Amino acid sequence: MTQQAISRFPVPDLAALPADLQQLFREVSEKAGFVPNVFWVMARRPEELRAFWAYHEALMRRESGLSKSEREMIVVATSAENKCLYCVVAHGAILRIYEKSTVISEEIGTNYRKANISDRQKAMLDFAVKTCNRSHAITEEDFLILHKHGFSDEDIWDIGAITSFFALSNRMASLTSMQPNDEFYALGRNFSPPSSSSSS
Repeated sequence: MTQQAISRFPVPDLAALPADLQQLFREVSEKAGFVPNVFWVMARRPEELRAFWAYHEALMRRESGLSKSEREMIVVATSAENKCLYCVVAHGAILRIYEKSTVISEEIGTNYRKANISDRQKAMLDFAVKTCNRSHAITEEDFLILHKHGFSDEDIWDIGAITSFFALSNRMASLTSMQPNDEFYALGRNFSPPSSSSSS
């Protein structure tokens, strides 16, 4: 297999980036062990990368009724709808780590309705996918369904905002032919299954 460029657009050198972005890249690399390619691709326009990352952090790190895993489920399910290779692979890896499951990313990315997740989470993803594909058709009934599963209006805002933000990310990834880092494919693949205790 030939090595594929990470983007069809030129990618800047680290030394050419503004000082604040160089620091961001160092921090991300120290935390993850590598710099995800989305940073390199978006860095060709520093102001856009700053805005992109600020909104990402505001959505994905804020206190919310959604767990970190549930936010990643939304990203994987809606990115699969948008056929975004980069986001399904990258956020699938994060989801596997949060869930300590080697299979959850494939389940969510292929058919979340058959996945081993709760009815609450399936309702959440139903709403996210509707927002992704048919936001014009959202009605009060959709809110009522989520309320019955314990989601607040603020939680529903989060579901919609994460879906909408990653619709931008999905389209930019496809536009630029953004390739996932090889590291993402291997992350979260080595969890041991829970041991079953036999009763005597």
